[in-house]
This record gives sequence, structure tokens and C-alpha cells, in this order.
Amino acid sequence: MADRRLQIFLAVARHRSFTRAAAALFMSQPAVTLQIKQLEALYRKQLFERHHGSITLTPAGELVLSYAEKIIALSDEMEGRLAEMTGEMRGLLLIGACSSIGESMLAPVLSEFNALYPQVRVRLLVANSETVARRVAERVIDLGLIAATLKVPGVKGEVCGSDELIAICAADYPLTGKKAISPTALAEYEYIAREPGSGTREATDAYFRNHQVDPQSLKMQMELGSPEAVKSVVAQGIGFAIVSRWVVEKELEQGTLIGVALKPPLQRNLLLIYPDDSFRTRLADTFMRFAKNKLQEFAG
Repeated sequence: MADRRLQIFLAVARHRSFTRAAAALFMSQPAVTLQIKQLEALYRKQLFERHHGSITLTPAGELVLSYAEKIIALSDEMEGRLAEMTGEMRGLLLIGACSSIGESMLAPVLSEFNALYPQVRVRLLVANSETVARRVAERVIDLGLIAATLKVPGVKGEVCGSDELIAICAADYPLTGKKAISPTALAEYEYIAREPGSGTREATDAYFRNHQVDPQSLKMQMELGSPEAVKSVVAQGIGFAIVSRWVVEKELEQGTLIGVALKPPLQRNLLLIYPDDSFRTRLADTFMRFAKNKLQEFAG
């Protein structure tokens, strides 16, 4: 078990709030504050800058955070390995997922996995594909699910499904009524893009380039950091976006957004990624097999 003070520090750093960290840890705020003060006294460094209504990490705090994540991950891995020696499937599984997967596909997978292995605790990080891949390479998380090509050293990947991307727009946007549209034609309309580093942005930029459309020439109105933000802005009629069909299934059924097929179609692989030179626990291997099967069923 890692030092409890490090676990509390990690919660405060992630929530950027003593109050929210205390609620997540089921502790009182004064107790959390006391533990952080003890840690600062131990290291003889201030770890947080206190502002009116917010906190930020100091340079020393950033350093402690980088090590605390690794120490706690190793501690949890040790507990899982010890449990394996007795034949139990238990412990903490740290998973990362890009937002297209984490916000639309992963919930039923995690729910079924939890029903099969109730002693396993899953902690999920949702971020863009580049961030997830970096966290896997740094061994902060055990496994990642991304919708992008692998570019981060120290990470391997296995295809676990495929994904179709489509154009979406509001019901009163000029694209409505079209059954399909080419990359060249899309260049004439206002574009709402995902942020650099996301798998969707990587796929769409490559799609336009492959069809002789410079992504820089598009009428880009905004770059947004999540599928939910993209959907919300597109629904206002500001422009079109390109997203995973899975991400907008509900909105397409309800008619709040309109889907337009891309011509030619845009498909991408979904990858399950893991560190390429570290031993994987039986728990991680079990989840990998389970997730691959479920995501392939989902894609099918």
C-alpha cells in the first residue's frame, strides 16, 4: 500500500481542489489539508499555490505528482500480483480511453466486466489519443483504447475494432438533405474541428490531405476538446463537424443532429495499447481479451 499521504496528494492534484478531493476520499477537508501540510513538511517544499477559490501545483508539486502516480501504480500492481498468487482476480486496473471511445462505447464494456469480476476496481482516464498513449508509455496507466495511429515510442497496439466517421450538422444547416458529400465539397462549409492530438483530428486531417484538400484551407471556426463540445456547437448551426458515428447515435435517432455520409467513406481502426517492455498482469490480460471481444461485437 502506497503512503496514504501520497494518495491524498494525488487526489488533490487531480481535482485541483481540497474540497472535491475530500469528498472523493470520504474525508473532511481539514483532514485532507493536514495530510498535505505534513507532506510539505516532510519534503520541506510547498506543493500547492493557494489562490482565491483555486489551487495550482508548484514546480515541486509537479515533480511529486509525476512520481506519486508511478509509485501508486506500482503499489496497486503489486497488490494485484499478490492476489494472483492465490488465484483471485482483484486489484486496481488503470485504463485510459480517447474521448470517442470513453464517452460512447466503453460504459457497457466496463459494466459487464465489473459484473464478472466484482473485486476489480477500474479507474478510467478519458483524454485525447495522444495523451492516453503518453500515459501508457509512462506506465501511469496499464492499458489504453485509442482511435489513432501509434506514434508514441514504448507502446504496442492491437486492433480491437473499427469505426466509421461521418459529417454532422444542425437540421437547418445547408448540408441537410445530402446523402453523401466529398472532401472537396466540404471545404466550402464552416468547419468545427477537434483539437490537435485527438484521434479524430488526426484521421480527418489525413482524410482531407489524401483527397487533395489542405486542412489549413478549411473554413475552421473552432477547435474543441471533446465530442460533447463539438456536438453542442454543431447543434447551434455554426458549422459541420466530422465525428464517429457511435458518438452521435442518440442525436441521429432523435433528429437533433443530421448525419451525412462521407464520399469516399472514412474508416479508422480502434487500438488497444499497452507498454511494450513491461510484464502485464493476469488482470490486464483478462481485460484486454474481454474488451477486444466486446468492442468487435459492438463494431459488428
